[in-house]
Amino acid sequence: MTQTTADKIEELRHRRERLYTGDVNAIDKQHQRGKMTARERILALLDPDSFVELDAFAVHRTSAFGMEKRKPMGDGVITGHGTIDGRPVCIFAQDFTVFGGSLGEVFAEKICKVMDLALRMGVPCIGINDSGGARIQEGVVSLGGYAEIFYRNVISSGVIPQLSLIAGPCAGGAVYSPVMTDFILMVKGIGQMYITGPDVIRTVTGEEVGYEELGGAMVHNSRSGVAHFAADSEEASFEQLRTLLSFIPSNNMDDPPYLAPSDDPDRADVSLQTIIPDSARRPYDMKQIIETVVDDNFFFEVQEYWARNIIIGFARLDGFSVGVVANQPMHMAGTLDIDSSIKAARFVRFCDAFNIPLVTFVDVPGFLPGTQQEYGGIIRHGAKLLFAYCEATVPKLTVITRKAYGGAYDVMASKHIRADFNFAWPTAEIAVMGVDAAVRIIFRKELAEADDPTVRLAELSSDYQQRFANPYVAAERGYIDAVIEPQETRAALIKALRIARTKRQSLPARKHGNIPL
Repeated sequence: MTQTTADKIEELRHRRERLYTGDVNAIDKQHQRGKMTARERILALLDPDSFVELDAFAVHRTSAFGMEKRKPMGDGVITGHGTIDGRPVCIFAQDFTVFGGSLGEVFAEKICKVMDLALRMGVPCIGINDSGGARIQEGVVSLGGYAEIFYRNVISSGVIPQLSLIAGPCAGGAVYSPVMTDFILMVKGIGQMYITGPDVIRTVTGEEVGYEELGGAMVHNSRSGVAHFAADSEEASFEQLRTLLSFIPSNNMDDPPYLAPSDDPDRADVSLQTIIPDSARRPYDMKQIIETVVDDNFFFEVQEYWARNIIIGFARLDGFSVGVVANQPMHMAGTLDIDSSIKAARFVRFCDAFNIPLVTFVDVPGFLPGTQQEYGGIIRHGAKLLFAYCEATVPKLTVITRKAYGGAYDVMASKHIRADFNFAWPTAEIAVMGVDAAVRIIFRKELAEADDPTVRLAELSSDYQQRFANPYVAAERGYIDAVIEPQETRAALIKALRIARTKRQSLPARKHGNIPL
């Protein structure tokens, strides 16, 4: 019997109803695990009524292992576009209620299609990961699908922001897509990432380890450095993602979002006048300085649990988004080591790729000494941060609060690697090394012959401190543009940023540099 137009419309409505209803039993199990469904996640993250689904009726094409008997619509991943705070984004969410969220040919094609759309339209691409891995029934086709996604991650890198939210398992080859995106957000208790699971590890190495202990949110946020954010719930993770997006542009040709400031650009906070201890050996919290200086005292920290001797994150000055890098004297005296160099280098490169000015607060006594660091390649890893700062062409503003010793002084956005404005507090110590160490080397013979080496060391150190361990020698040579009172920091940075916003700098023509990976 020929279908009427009304019949065809009714069929469409029926198909949509099946699509939105899903597998009720599988959905119940998802909820029992404490997890939202893919569709619930998308609707919770995006602006109300903004989601437009694509390829909703796509189904897999395989007939192996009886797969032809079950062809759920959507094939285990929901894709489309919508808005966050009114800004367009593309999104995909893996659906664990369909084949355990496993990736097959059509599943991969849907993700690739929405990634291509994001790249063409110049909008962020968000992936919500909750998958059992490759769809074994489809064999090598699944592996090919992963590789197609990986290729698009690389091509999109530095062109559009790519954000990955881990709200379930992400195992094996699947982990390489999130790790090539710009930021990874993980939900505690339900998000896990690992190359090989506990069963394989037990078989191969004999180690006993659980899923959460192996690849949970805090493991990758505090130990491996793979992830950037951890949240107690999916809703909290969505809020983190929305906040993150508020600081970054939609693509590499756009400027970051501007937020009209309510904070006085000339605001001076007298608490900064006394924040640096009189003793150079005593620590202080660099976050207090950052939060005091930036708009509304709001600093959005990235990777706060890993390599805590360096701080990275986003803030605003005069309404404009900036990326902040800062040594943290509260941890390992703020020294640069392998992990902190890697952490800061990648953040610097992200900010440079997306036109976000860099503000660097310096209190660094040098690189961390020791055989573990040397054998681990601190030379190569430390050079990553140096390379990233040298290569960055965005406005670069630097404030030296206290120590800036040795090669670490050069690395931390010094004038010599083309920082645009370099400021120092009167408490700054810019030198090849610490006072006592320098005096012991320079006056080795004199100290050995002294009647009281301790007294003589103190005398020589005091003299060296006054002559060299201060900001004025560097200021005399133009390495420091201005020595400022601590309370003047906010105003100085904002005035520098206002003129630096029109900065134009081009690197020599080349395919790309060869960063010491």
